[in-house]
Amino acid sequence: MKIDETLLKKLEKLSSLEIQEDKRESMISEIAKIVDFVENLNELDLDNEDASFSTIPGGTPFREDIPSNKPEIIETILGHAPKREGGFFVVPKIIE
Repeated sequence: MKIDETLLKKLEKLSSLEIQEDKRESMISEIAKIVDFVENLNELDLDNEDASFSTIPGGTPFREDIPSNKPEIIETILGHAPKREGGFFVVPKIIE
């Protein structure tokens, strides 16, 4: 994968970050090194490896998933929100 100025601009937009002009070349170089490192993983032979594992013998224990609606907890949490409406957080639109 070639990392160039066009891709860097796209990554800036997706991440909502702005990279300073004097750091752009070094950032392109660093991203290229990261991508090269990750591409090395494609060389591993994982055909005989299990796709998942657990450190707990017998797998992860499940618990009953019971929804709870406690107004006092909702009020405590939303009390810290800069904006709220109808029991929900109001956040700025990020997808155009």
